Amino acid sequence: MPAILQGWALGVETGHALADVLFGDVSPSGKLPVTIPRSVGQVPIYYNHKNTGRPPAEQKYTSKYIDLPSSPLFPFGHGLSYTTFAYSDLKLSSARVTAGEAVRVGVTVTNSGARPGVEVAQLYVRDETGSVTRPVRSLAGFKRVALAPGTSQQIEFVLTDRELGCYGLDMRFAVEPGRFRVFVGGSSVGGVEGAFEVVPKAR
Repeated sequence: MPAILQGWALGVETGHALADVLFGDVSPSGKLPVTIPRSVGQVPIYYNHKNTGRPPAEQKYTSKYIDLPSSPLFPFGHGLSYTTFAYSDLKLSSARVTAGEAVRVGVTVTNSGARPGVEVAQLYVRDETGSVTRPVRSLAGFKRVALAPGTSQQIEFVLTDRELGCYGLDMRFAVEPGRFRVFVGGSSVGGVEGAFEVVPKAR
């Protein structure tokens, strides 16, 4: 089937909401709050997993399946609309910041389709050099953007200690020096990306 419309406990107005979407009166903008697997053999599956030492590849010793892709059927944050959206021009306020400083992430979202719609732009972060294992991606923010066909809007996210920090081996929360990657897109897969470095505070 070309699409699946799914609603979980939407309340007494569920019927009206679903009818508006099915008849095209409203363009859907919901995003999945979970990851949906291709097979029960993939469970547990989630977007913010830890990095593996044997990523899927064409080799004998690997973590991929033989009879199906290792990717999910629908990733966390996925959602369709009656239009399409494109991301471009990701810009960071700085490529090098001191621990404790905020990083601003700007991106342009464009309605590349023929109908008006609402997109939920999602920001993900990856700490590449943590002293403890960190997720391959962590959701660090999201924003809803309403766009007419062919129009664009620049949006901005702010990354602070709350989004960049972690609990170390001493169980203290801190932002560790190192390289961070950021991704902005319509789900936890793909998107435009950039990188910056956090350096220690001068003593």
